Amino acid sequence: MPKNGNLKEVAKLFFKLGCIAFGGPASHIAMMEDEVVTKRKWMTRQHFLDLIGATNLIPGPNSTEMTMHCGYERAGWKGLITAGGLFILPAVTITLFFAWLYVKYGDLPNVQPIIYGIKPAVIAIILSASYKLGNKALKNVELAILGLLTIVACIYGLNEIVVLFGCGLIGLLLFYFKKASGISKSIIPIFMLQVAPATLSAGTWKIFFTFLKVGAILYGSGYVLFAFLDAELVTTGFMSRSELMDAVAIGQMTPGPVLSTATFIGYQLGGLPGALAATIGIFIPSFIFVTLLNPLVHKIRKSAPLSAFLDTVNIAAVGVIVAVCYDMAMDSLTDWRTITIAILSIIAVFGFKKLNSAFIVLGGAILGFILFQF
Repeated sequence: MPKNGNLKEVAKLFFKLGCIAFGGPASHIAMMEDEVVTKRKWMTRQHFLDLIGATNLIPGPNSTEMTMHCGYERAGWKGLITAGGLFILPAVTITLFFAWLYVKYGDLPNVQPIIYGIKPAVIAIILSASYKLGNKALKNVELAILGLLTIVACIYGLNEIVVLFGCGLIGLLLFYFKKASGISKSIIPIFMLQVAPATLSAGTWKIFFTFLKVGAILYGSGYVLFAFLDAELVTTGFMSRSELMDAVAIGQMTPGPVLSTATFIGYQLGGLPGALAATIGIFIPSFIFVTLLNPLVHKIRKSAPLSAFLDTVNIAAVGVIVAVCYDMAMDSLTDWRTITIAILSIIAVFGFKKLNSAFIVLGGAILGFILFQF
């Protein structure tokens, strides 16, 4: 696809998304789909879906990696860096401020009323994206069945990566069963990471490499991140579990990627240099992975067997998004207030299709703040 977009439009879009993208990866991707496919038409919905499927198969924060893919598709490697960097920036900045407050005053600000309203609102945004992506991904009865099985499996706790790869393999088997053709050659690269030396303290380097390792092997949700950081930091005595829980809470409260938790922890461990080292360490693998992966997606789609693999991964990815939406609804829709916000948001999303998702988030936040008082 032509990389003819300008960096200014890429920068404006992903900085905006970085400021309003609450609710986790599923809602981030839903907002992205609305902006880059529906409104701006930077790519087809099928290609966006292919990028989601491929991104789910590599480590790192999926929604952040999707911003990089979108930036690359629009403005080449400069767009990749710009989109990824500006999507991360608001969350990192807010988290750094919270980290400073936490060190200075030992407490976190109360943003519960705002989050109270935002979570039900983003459920509507996720449902809208799931509907549009699902329509594109459902190409036959077999894929519909696999999609339903994915939703059920994820709701009952089966690992998302196992489900995605499992569906992909089933797709390959179905392809060869139907076509009985030869195996197409394919190589899935193994990525090796190298970091240039710099004049940093030993403690800062340790923080950097700890988070580099986490960023290079992390699959799954924020809960998986919590388990990784618990093993790396709590069991080794770097910080207490309560401090880690406060850090993860900050990552959940801020817009953008939950991996901004790394900024908070880095600041606790090593001040501003530690915050920068942790942030760069945890995100740099994603920039490398996406740079290597993006050109392969077009080639995968051109290969018949790998296209079948990608189709089944795509429907599984949509199923995972639906399952996340279900879990979020179970956690968030706890009383008449949150149910009311969710219903109004769903009406707004499906009734006013040109309405920007930013207004849905803002409306949810305002309603949450108002209704929380009752």
